[in-house]
Amino acid sequence: MKITLKDGSVMEYDQPKSAYDIALDISQGLARVACLAEIDGEEKDLRTMIDHDATLNILTFDDPRGKRAYRHTTSHVLAEAVKHLYPDVKLAIGPSIEDGFYYDFESAPFNREDLDKIEAEMKKIIKKGDRLEKFTLPRDEAIALMKERNEPYKVELIEDLPEGEEISFYRQGDFVDLCAGPHLMSTKPIKAYKLISSSGAYWRGDEHNKMLTRIYGTAYTKKEDLEAHLKHLEDIKKRDHNRLGREMDIFTTVDVIGQGLPLFMPRGTKIIQRLQRWIEDLEDYEWGYVRTRTPYMAKSSLYKISDHWYHYKDGMFVFGYDDKEQLDSAQPHENFNGVQDIAMIENDSDNDVYALRPMTCPFQYYVYKARAKSYRDLPYRMGETSTLFRNEDSGEMHGLTRVRQFTISEGHLVCTPEQIDEEFKNCVKLAKYCLTTLGLEEDVTYRMSKWDPKNPDKYLGTAADWDKVQDAMRKILDEIGLKYTEAEGEAAFYGPKLDIQAKNVYGKEDTMITIQLDMFLSERYDMWYTDKDGEKKRPYIIHRTSLGCYERTLAWMIEKYAGHFPTWLCPEQVRVLPISEKFADYAAEVNAELKKNGIFSTIDERNEKIGYKIRAARLERIPYMLIVGAKEQETGEVSVRSAYEGDEGSKPLADFISAISEEIRTKAIRQVKVEEE
Repeated sequence: MKITLKDGSVMEYDQPKSAYDIALDISQGLARVACLAEIDGEEKDLRTMIDHDATLNILTFDDPRGKRAYRHTTSHVLAEAVKHLYPDVKLAIGPSIEDGFYYDFESAPFNREDLDKIEAEMKKIIKKGDRLEKFTLPRDEAIALMKERNEPYKVELIEDLPEGEEISFYRQGDFVDLCAGPHLMSTKPIKAYKLISSSGAYWRGDEHNKMLTRIYGTAYTKKEDLEAHLKHLEDIKKRDHNRLGREMDIFTTVDVIGQGLPLFMPRGTKIIQRLQRWIEDLEDYEWGYVRTRTPYMAKSSLYKISDHWYHYKDGMFVFGYDDKEQLDSAQPHENFNGVQDIAMIENDSDNDVYALRPMTCPFQYYVYKARAKSYRDLPYRMGETSTLFRNEDSGEMHGLTRVRQFTISEGHLVCTPEQIDEEFKNCVKLAKYCLTTLGLEEDVTYRMSKWDPKNPDKYLGTAADWDKVQDAMRKILDEIGLKYTEAEGEAAFYGPKLDIQAKNVYGKEDTMITIQLDMFLSERYDMWYTDKDGEKKRPYIIHRTSLGCYERTLAWMIEKYAGHFPTWLCPEQVRVLPISEKFADYAAEVNAELKKNGIFSTIDERNEKIGYKIRAARLERIPYMLIVGAKEQETGEVSVRSAYEGDEGSKPLADFISAISEEIRTKAIRQVKVEEE
């Protein structure tokens, strides 16, 4: 048989060989670091026997797939160690993840002392170096085995598999786990690992199921790589907006108010206010938007016209109904007949059912419809700072990134078909400008979110409609020269989207900005314009945000800058520090001049040593400190210390005001060099 390797070379054998033995033939060094094999494009254990002509690629830890196998094996070692120490614990699942692995157990919570004991037991298991052996059983025998071992979660997983399925297991020493693999040949290659933390996790991610205990860990082939990763995790903790935002008095949450309903403190409110004013002025004065203000709630009728009611109702805050069965049994209008159906819905029996709005588009459509429009009025760009409400699952909420009440820079552009290309490109241009101004553009990726043709019932329109609009979006993105991926099943029910994605410090990806093409809802809401030929025609609509969700953007910026916001966004841009009480009057003069020039400044009048005041300002991430004493009072200068350069020496106050005013006007982003102590 002929084995074709990754470099194109061919090795010939006259009898079956395992992938591991072939790796040995290539090089003992390669076999020593091999994690798994790719055989004819499929990931397989190194122990897999090859008995036919095949392509073979030996994967090491340097390959993401090799990492997964290495860390997945480490998760099995973790599970074996837990079973040794706590025999009554029940096993759930233990996959590899992006930066490590986890395993879920039905057990009491584990503290740090417990994790250290488990690590020590893992060390013994690894030193023993048991081989991992794969075996399969028919479904009934697999269920019997797991029942015998008293593993109910494994039984449930097997019972969910089809009848007649062959079920695979891995054995290492006295430990057996249900698993599809692939895995390392043995536990011996595992060199550097660490159990990071323990937390709660619902079985199968469903809050209605039992809460299990999850242990997170990571593993590397080299100790220095593990240490670098642990240092990175410490940095992440320092940047986590949920922690840092509270420390900096930007926001807080209160149980009696509710989960996912953050309170913004004065500092956080000031940042949001500046962002909002900037975006509103930018859209209205430079990009030609008209500003609207619409209600926070509406009758269910409004959402039924578009079918939002049937697609989003479970995520809405609904009130004013008596019959929940009637509410739940409502069906979408599959064959919508325009004006006739609008009239029917408006006279529906549950007109007194209300909901807090999860989106603003239906409201703005009625702003558009309030007066007849001609082609000369288009594009009609409506912008609104929209507060929205979505009933997120409790397990999904986190800090400011996923909340139940949030505010976005929402907009809807009503266009003729000929205007769609340019208007969509301008929406992308505006979004990129906002990101660049905030220093965030390099941190994002772009995703074209398409419909799922396997589930057409989830969407309005036909396959031909979707092909048409998706091709149009793809053409626009290609003309822009945007690098993007495509994702099936991520579109809105009424049209495809360009999603601008970013990751938080923990690597979780969120959508920050969305731009959508919509070819259906203008008909649903009976929107039209009079064209050049005097005929009434349906417009196209672009749904978009320029900055996205203010809460999520703020969380992103806290983590990006570790709390050191660009000066123009800082709630306190300058703090004046008198060396002693004798210089309080001069400090007041300096502060008054700063305020007169539109600079947000305060005075630290506390009777403390100047070193203490400087440290306090650093900890609060104040970008500039102006120290004033006898020399400064005599010369009319200020001694400048900044987060960017440290001690910048003495300067005339007018020169400092000129420099910081220009920094604020241009929204400059400077690199922080002086970290807080």
